[in-house]
Amino acid sequence: MANSVVKIISWTSMAVASSAFYFCTNKYLDPSDFGAIRFGRAVATTAVISYDYYTSLRKVPQDPEEYAEIKSKMLVSAVKYLFPEFELAWLVDEAKKNLILELDFLNEGRNAEKVAEMLKNVEALKIPKIYWELSTRRVLLMEFLEGGQINDKEYIMKNRIDVNEVSQLLGTMYSEMIFVHGFVHCDPHPGNLLVRKNATTRREEIILLDHGQYQVLTEEFRLNYCHLWQALINVDMENVKLYSQLLGAGDLYPLFACMLTARTWNSVTKGISQAPITSSENRELQKNVATYLPQISQLLNKVPRQTLLILKTNDLLRGIETTLCTRASASSFLIMSRCCTRALAEHRRKNTCSLLKKTQISVGESFCLWQINLHELFLRVRWSWLGNWVSTYLFWKSSSD
Repeated sequence: MANSVVKIISWTSMAVASSAFYFCTNKYLDPSDFGAIRFGRAVATTAVISYDYYTSLRKVPQDPEEYAEIKSKMLVSAVKYLFPEFELAWLVDEAKKNLILELDFLNEGRNAEKVAEMLKNVEALKIPKIYWELSTRRVLLMEFLEGGQINDKEYIMKNRIDVNEVSQLLGTMYSEMIFVHGFVHCDPHPGNLLVRKNATTRREEIILLDHGQYQVLTEEFRLNYCHLWQALINVDMENVKLYSQLLGAGDLYPLFACMLTARTWNSVTKGISQAPITSSENRELQKNVATYLPQISQLLNKVPRQTLLILKTNDLLRGIETTLCTRASASSFLIMSRCCTRALAEHRRKNTCSLLKKTQISVGESFCLWQINLHELFLRVRWSWLGNWVSTYLFWKSSSD
């Protein structure tokens, strides 16, 4: 009986979802305004997972690798049937690879110690200590560190935590990971990021949890990614195209730039650090996502696999900035620009034996960093106090609503 009901729900919901998708792709309906699509997709997903369990997974031993492999191939085939424009096969390989790593707690402990050493100069970042003598591959014992979730507005207000300080600290952490070290914590959702005030210094601190999923960037990828972000910040469109293509975007480089920055192409070409994102631009972005879903799927299928987790990380960080009402701040771009400058200068120094050349590189690096500092000072004089006040006001207002 259960099988029959699930089958009926599955095929009915597939019909609803695929019909809705057909209407949208043929511009009969606006996806952002049509609730039936979301409903149909939600029902389809629920039904497919249920049918997946009743038919196959209930007979499979719950070994994580075998379970994940069968479940993914059920699910991917169903989505492919519903939306043939989408290429999602890469999800299976990524899920299989990451699941194995996340279930190895010794690997998680090693990652935690590595990132703690790597970012030891970021004093406001706290990583729980690992107790190796009481840990195994299936059990990980670590230090207990107390704080509130980074999206817990009540906790933040109660403890008078400065959301701008938290946002800048978050940007510093991840810019160092991505641009300087190429070793990136790829799961920065609010449950893995706690905030608190140090009882002695009264300064904001971030506690980073769950170190099972890291992405190790190749040197070539890391340097190209540095060049791309410098080009985006400097509105160097020729290099935006060049380095986007070197990162695998091909002719879809404008879409790739928009996905990385979460800004419209118009904002990218004018300069993402020149003007804050507005509500109208947010609405345009949402509309564009619905319009370009097949192209987004095509792009995700062709870029290097390490790009996928970087995109996921970017999206999670932007979600946190939105919650903290600090997304409009230019500070994150300045932090990224500093890290890109340092990373590229260090690479050039490593690849020359000339003392004179190394000195020239260091002088050039210092000059670039001085320019960034000067620009930051200018912004603070002109906008920063007002911007900080506005973001703090918006955060408190959104918390009280």
